[in-house]
Amino acid sequence: MSLTTILGILVGIGLFVASIYISTDNYVVFLSLSSVLMVLGGTFAATFIAYETRYVWLAVKLIFKIFRAPRMGRGQLTGEVGRVVKWGYLMQKKGINALEQEATRLGKEEPFLGWAMEIVITGYNGDDVSDMLYNAIDSSYGRNLVPVNILRSMAGAAPAFGMIGTLVGLVIMLDKMGDDPTSLGAGLAIALITTLYGIVAARFFFIPAASKIQQREDIMKFRNSLIAEGLIMLADRKGPRAIQDRMNSFLDPAIHFNMDKTPQ
Repeated sequence: MSLTTILGILVGIGLFVASIYISTDNYVVFLSLSSVLMVLGGTFAATFIAYETRYVWLAVKLIFKIFRAPRMGRGQLTGEVGRVVKWGYLMQKKGINALEQEATRLGKEEPFLGWAMEIVITGYNGDDVSDMLYNAIDSSYGRNLVPVNILRSMAGAAPAFGMIGTLVGLVIMLDKMGDDPTSLGAGLAIALITTLYGIVAARFFFIPAASKIQQREDIMKFRNSLIAEGLIMLADRKGPRAIQDRMNSFLDPAIHFNMDKTPQ
């Protein structure tokens, strides 16, 4: 679980509710089912019109996945360097074909790495391996950012439908004002709730979710690029130390892998 994500949501909601509690004793005025339907219904309707259905559902599912712990963290990058260095030792001792078993295992656990290892084993030179791996990394990154763009589109639509709901509420309020002018204040408050819901949905849910998903994809792209650099050197038959130094050059010195302190 991503504790910071959960804590951020709980604190945000808590402060929002606390500010209402401090400011008024009429809490019911902040609850409106019709406003929720207007904002969420309008936002999802517009999104389904603009994007393919499967991508919309994928974006919605990814909102819930931000509560999970990230797949890759800063400290794990050191381990990735160590893994490729280990492959360098294996290749140095037994030849390139010794990596076939590793490629088969990786293909089940991490399809990208399994495929990348197969390319190296096939015998392509470093330049060819570099072209193919970076094409795959960039293409995968572009596909994975589609849900991010959808969430940002939803963030733009939610306040707009909140304003539409407010205008609908104002029309209804003004239509009834002649019958009971004293209800103007209460009617205006209800009308504005829809705009509030739209802004909260955009700024508190859709935009933060999109930002976190993109951040995680950026980290995975960097990790894949880091491993690609090591595999390119494997394809060029470079030794473990050369692989280590090349991959370490992409990392913060504080998390460099040191093969001299790691038993092989």
